[in-house]
Amino acid sequence: MSDKLIVAGKEFTSRLWVGTGKYSTFQVMKAAHEASGTEMITVAVRRVNLNPKKGEESLFDFIDQKKCFLLPNTAACFNVEDAVRTAHLGAEAGLSKWVKLEVIGDEKTLFPDVIGLLEATRILVKDGFTVLPYTNDDVVIAKKLEDAGAAAVMPLAAPIGSGQGVTNPLNIRLIKEAVKVPVIVDAGVGTASDAAVAMELGADGVLMNTAIALAKDPVKMALAMKLGVEAGRLAFLAGRMQAKRYASASSPLDGISK
Repeated sequence: MSDKLIVAGKEFTSRLWVGTGKYSTFQVMKAAHEASGTEMITVAVRRVNLNPKKGEESLFDFIDQKKCFLLPNTAACFNVEDAVRTAHLGAEAGLSKWVKLEVIGDEKTLFPDVIGLLEATRILVKDGFTVLPYTNDDVVIAKKLEDAGAAAVMPLAAPIGSGQGVTNPLNIRLIKEAVKVPVIVDAGVGTASDAAVAMELGADGVLMNTAIALAKDPVKMALAMKLGVEAGRLAFLAGRMQAKRYASASSPLDGISK
């Protein structure tokens, strides 16, 4: 397909990005990843064993890195210093100098500390990282992150892991209109229709984890999410009809004799 997602010069055919947490087993995770068709998998640097003992199962044994690009993230970092340090740790461990940057500001909602996020973005861009910041659905902050050198902006659809879907569709649309870098909706998606809605709003991609990992059948949900993202993208490109207040006959009545 010619309709590829391009982030920092790197091309992706799939617009669905997925995570690695909360799966019952590594085997289930691998099967779900394959069903999703993803080419981008995010890994929490602070939650994985970067140096497993000999014979010990490793997360990385269940990810085909020839097909999927690893995106380290700074999950569970609550200040700038920890986030920057964690990003460097992931790079030094050989994961990537790309980073999904998280600077969390509130333990209950897991909303970002956008002031700290902006500072950390500037630092890591200066250090040569490709930075993809997880942020609030705030147009002003999205533009500031772009100005700071972010390769994409990743606004939340709803609180992380909540499954509420896109709670503020207007802001997602406004962010897409305001920035030139890709917009990847991150956090809050619960089911395939939520993914389709995000894409219909114009998002360039969707990143999710919990909605797949905690589904009763993660593999089937992964496939559903793949199809939802594809359907939403096609609908956006097709351009929906204008909504009307009253009915409009599918077969026009003009010219029909009474």
